[in-house]
Amino acid sequence: MEHSLVLFSILGALLIGAISPGPSFVFVVRTAVAQSRREGLAAALGMGVGAMLFGALAVLGLRTLIEDGGLLFTALKIAGGLYLVYLAWKIWSHAADPITVETPGPATANPRKAFTLGLLTQLSNPKIVAVFGAVFAALLPQNPDPWLYWSLPPLIFVQETAWYAIVAVAFSASRPRALYLNAKIWVDRAAAVFIGVLGVRLIIEAR
Repeated sequence: MEHSLVLFSILGALLIGAISPGPSFVFVVRTAVAQSRREGLAAALGMGVGAMLFGALAVLGLRTLIEDGGLLFTALKIAGGLYLVYLAWKIWSHAADPITVETPGPATANPRKAFTLGLLTQLSNPKIVAVFGAVFAALLPQNPDPWLYWSLPPLIFVQETAWYAIVAVAFSASRPRALYLNAKIWVDRAAAVFIGVLGVRLIIEAR
């Protein structure tokens, strides 16, 4: 597989994981709705920084496993694949659950606090840790070009920040928010299918 195709495949898989609502998604939504669009955008920036850090750690960790631990790398693929299948089942089974959005109320604008809380929410999100590790293990080739290692973290930052900025802008306006909430069940189920297929592929390749 061409390394440029690998790059877009990894970014696409991570984007699908981000689109499926989790703790980070819900935090940005609540910040944008209950506080302000500006603070929602600050929270989105925090999500991007957190994702970039996880991307860098995943690249470094997998590079070490590929070079030094064949069996450990295989075990990571199996464990990651099983987790992705489990995550897909959870997303599918909760696809019809509504997203609870707090009613906006008077609050003092504090984008710096929103950024910090967004970063901490992303760093403490167990979903992103497992998804990043599994996606990289599934799609990163055994001997990738060095540019692939260096380009992934900043591109992940751009993608995650852009996605959560879209979420912040959309949910701070009533019409886009209603459109997304009406389509949530189909968005979640599509994400569940993709993540489940990726998990099964990861397990098969490990065997």
